Amino acid sequence: MSKRKLNRRQQWRIAKIQQEREARARKREENLDQAAEEGDLGAEQTGMVIANYGSQVLVESETDSQLRQRCHVRANIDTLVTGDKVAWNPATGDATGGLGVVGARLPRHSELQRPDRYGDMKTVAANIDRILIVIAPYPEPFANAIDRYLVAAETTGIQPLLLLNKIDLIDDSNRAHLEDLLQPYPDLGYPVLELSTKTGEGLDKLLETLAEGTSVFVGQSGVGKSSLINGLLPSADARTGALSQATGKGTHTTTAAELFHLPTGGDLIDSPGIREFGIWHMSEQALLEGYVEFRPFIGHCRFRDCRHQSEPGCAIQEALERGDISQRRMDSFLHLRNSLENDGN
Repeated sequence: MSKRKLNRRQQWRIAKIQQEREARARKREENLDQAAEEGDLGAEQTGMVIANYGSQVLVESETDSQLRQRCHVRANIDTLVTGDKVAWNPATGDATGGLGVVGARLPRHSELQRPDRYGDMKTVAANIDRILIVIAPYPEPFANAIDRYLVAAETTGIQPLLLLNKIDLIDDSNRAHLEDLLQPYPDLGYPVLELSTKTGEGLDKLLETLAEGTSVFVGQSGVGKSSLINGLLPSADARTGALSQATGKGTHTTTAAELFHLPTGGDLIDSPGIREFGIWHMSEQALLEGYVEFRPFIGHCRFRDCRHQSEPGCAIQEALERGDISQRRMDSFLHLRNSLENDGN
């Protein structure tokens, strides 16, 4: 659809608004420079963004976890997200309204992204070491959904693992299905943890896993992510929604991106954007590489445009016939490829 053409008055109004924004930004920068000159800002130090409020962020000192300040962000800095490491100056006077100043964003080692309302990819959290894909007996989990999360995690370079939550709900009606569903993943390098926040079973193992680095939970609504965070961090008070009795689907309840320190070690980021983590805008090559057991065979097909279905000399199909690739994962790949192609049309 073609863009609507703006008339002269609309163009003038947009230009005027932009000029006013730029003037406010220049004034804010001048005030920050003046505050630094007058000694109202402390020495520069390294910190971490632990919450994001749009134009301002909450920063925690790397050397003193008790030193936390809401901060202005210098105009020349790209967008900051929870988990970012930054160079900042804490406020020591009132010239900045008691707010510190972030002067630079340090390099990221990982990013978690999702599309914004315009379809452009937007980073929602940074410097994550581990993605825990949470599933539960209800809503009923499916292999395609799990693989979608795993592929997305593989493209970020962040270590994924599976967490089967609400194991107190496992009974004779769903046990065999869950065991069959999860059986292939440990051999592919994806550990499976089991947990019940109700009984506490599996909690020690989970805390041990989370004790190093920064983790995030992803998964569909209703699998107990907010209840899980409340169990790990009662002070976090992530709002918990009841699973809809009528639909068997959960309600998204987390509203703000924030980083929490776990009492037993490690950090946890919870963000409304993370729950939408997925495989948008992914090429077929990236999708193929997201299936770890496919990687040794990629690029060895007879034809460069091989679709990995019935073409002669297909290395992926030959691996399938030998048992190096399971039929279930092959079906999953074809399903996700079709869904990406349909979304692109």
